Amino acid sequence: MAYERSVSADSHRLAPESVWHLQMPEIRFGRDATEELGYQLRDLGVGTDARGLVVTDETLVDLGHADRVEASISEAGLAVDVYDGSQREPSVQDAADCIEFVRDRAGEDGYDFYVGLGGGSCIDTAKVTRAVVANGGRPLDYVAEPTGAGEPIERSGPPLVLMPTTAGTGAEISPVAILSVEEQNIKEGISSNHVRADAAILDPTLTTTLPPDLTAKTAMDALGHAIEGYTTHEYDSLLRAEDPAERPVYAGRTPLTEMFSEKAIDLLSSNVRTAVHNGDDLEARENMLQGALFGAIAGLTAGASLCHAMAYPVGNRYHTSHGETIAVLTPASTIDYNSGSDPARFADVAELFGVDTTGLTNREAADALKAEYVQLQRDLNVLPSGLHELAGVTEDDVDWLARQTVETQERLLRCNPRPVTEEDVRDVFLDALHNWED
Repeated sequence: MAYERSVSADSHRLAPESVWHLQMPEIRFGRDATEELGYQLRDLGVGTDARGLVVTDETLVDLGHADRVEASISEAGLAVDVYDGSQREPSVQDAADCIEFVRDRAGEDGYDFYVGLGGGSCIDTAKVTRAVVANGGRPLDYVAEPTGAGEPIERSGPPLVLMPTTAGTGAEISPVAILSVEEQNIKEGISSNHVRADAAILDPTLTTTLPPDLTAKTAMDALGHAIEGYTTHEYDSLLRAEDPAERPVYAGRTPLTEMFSEKAIDLLSSNVRTAVHNGDDLEARENMLQGALFGAIAGLTAGASLCHAMAYPVGNRYHTSHGETIAVLTPASTIDYNSGSDPARFADVAELFGVDTTGLTNREAADALKAEYVQLQRDLNVLPSGLHELAGVTEDDVDWLARQTVETQERLLRCNPRPVTEEDVRDVFLDALHNWED
């Protein structure tokens, strides 16, 4: 085994986990919920004369979404600045740039509140900025060793509200922010419940401008959260931390996360075709955003597993988008390899996907799930057929990718329902080179 299911216990004190814990931001969901942002900030204790920062990107400013957010804040009598320098797949330096902006404009103590508006990249930049300004120092101080200093985040800081414009990443409720460390060609997470936002506002009308390719990519990330959360280890088959404060944020599936996973898989798989091919269909957009939220509650509490662990080395080396990487890896990893851990559970996922499993064994139903998932990708017509089409990955590349997965992704592999060796991961990467042939 290249990783342990334990968190912090010595070998003579290992015991199964017996407690599960759920922590969520306050959530507002619905069409035009953006107009309630000012009220939400007031409800979080933001007082008169407060000044805040909206963290977003240039595209969302050009589309007018940032104006809507500013208007809601201003109508509540609050002042606001806008930082539109967020970058896709943000690096440590990108986050440091936003932090420098805050310290230059608002001093070492920062703003009175923060709003993250955009996809996962903008949202993670906002989360890191708030956390680092509140705790001092720089982003790498809070990245785990050996990449960073591994210092704990002890304060949450002023109120943070996150507003996704995509249906997929789940970053608006996640306690983790992902940054690339460009000089080492890796991605690392800053993980703490103090990173988690105080509130999330999910407004489907903010997602209608998302183009078909990004709609599909983010949807595949959301489906990944839902399926991985449904099929990962139960919380009580993992090992207990000695101190509750050391319980990991990805802590295994529970009856509650299972319910959210089931609804998420249903909503996402039955609406993604419409959302991609008819982006103005607000009902489909609403169902997708709700499905992505439910998938995040499930997967980002129970824990993502092998697919996400494999996706980070691919993204690091080839600079691929996260959702697209999840899309090409899911058939071989989450479905094919991991279904050997519990075929009956994957047969249940097949039924949630709408597969007719009548007369099929559980193993046959799991195989049918893989075929249906691949067909879904082909129907969307904007996703690559595998790692080779995605980034030119060949058989010569998979040894490095497998080694990086096992050596750098312990926090995700800990929850994987089926143990993996480096050779196992290598075989899964080979399988993912081509999901279909035209």
